[in-house]
Amino acid sequence: MTAENKLLVPFLPRIKAGIKAGLNKGISCFFWLLKILVPISFITTLLVYFGIIYKLDFLFSPLMDFLMLPACAVVPLVVGLFTGIYGGIAAMAALPLTTSQMALIAIFLLISHGIILESIVQGKSGINPFFAAFFRIAVSFIVTFICAKIMGDDLLQSTSVSLQTIVQADQTFLLMLQVWMWDIFKLCIQIFFIIMPLMVVLELAKEFNTIFYITKIISPVLFILGLNNKTGILWLTAATFGLAYGSAVIVEETKTNSFSKIEITPLHLSIGINHAMIEDPALFLPLGIPPVWLWIPRLVAAIAATYLFHILNFLRRLNAKRADHKKFCNN
Repeated sequence: MTAENKLLVPFLPRIKAGIKAGLNKGISCFFWLLKILVPISFITTLLVYFGIIYKLDFLFSPLMDFLMLPACAVVPLVVGLFTGIYGGIAAMAALPLTTSQMALIAIFLLISHGIILESIVQGKSGINPFFAAFFRIAVSFIVTFICAKIMGDDLLQSTSVSLQTIVQADQTFLLMLQVWMWDIFKLCIQIFFIIMPLMVVLELAKEFNTIFYITKIISPVLFILGLNNKTGILWLTAATFGLAYGSAVIVEETKTNSFSKIEITPLHLSIGINHAMIEDPALFLPLGIPPVWLWIPRLVAAIAATYLFHILNFLRRLNAKRADHKKFCNN
């Protein structure tokens, strides 16, 4: 056996283990996804077919008008907010929405999804969970509103056409069922081929501790994001695996390391807005949404949030110094 082969031997079992773990996790996640995706998509399709959802327009129109979306868009927003990205995509795929409308919904859901579980994770790792949830939802509305304004008149025009098409749609129940089955099948296949390779890559990264080595290189990125270098592993974990999948690492790391409020709060503001930077946006690609809307808005929002925190913290400390100085002078 050559020296080169000897060097390769220790890695082969680990590579196999990483691939096996990734495939197992991918399959597990995919079947878990089906339990959410299929029933939610079917229920949403029924609500649309029987026109139930459009009879509730008067309840949601003001809120959706603010985001320049049709009232029916509230379904994927609410579903995704509480069940996660997969549920939101399932509901979105069942609605007759334009690409621009789906882009806005995707922007909202990429920031605010699975809000209960992920807020609990953030709560266990250094920030108030209620504040974390409120902050993410507020940022979702602000960022989506700004993006809607950027899209402008084209979005309004496409919305009116979409609603008119919905009203005029006339399908038999059997035809509707056939169309839904084919659409959901295609969506599941596309998502399957996105999830599987991603899970393998992520498991290989964990197997070879790649994340910990990369952390030493990403300090310039952390500086741009307005984050402390000490939180590099936490940020990289959340950015790569997300708050849910990376929860064990995030919670454990905050327990074993002492982070000050000035270090941990900007981190949570950033990863609350922008996490799972690979997997989550990629899940929306099968819907035909332009990648720029899936990656750029929440990245910009995350940077803005951390810098705003630092500015407010600086002003607070400056005000405190002035108050202390005034007290000293008075005494």
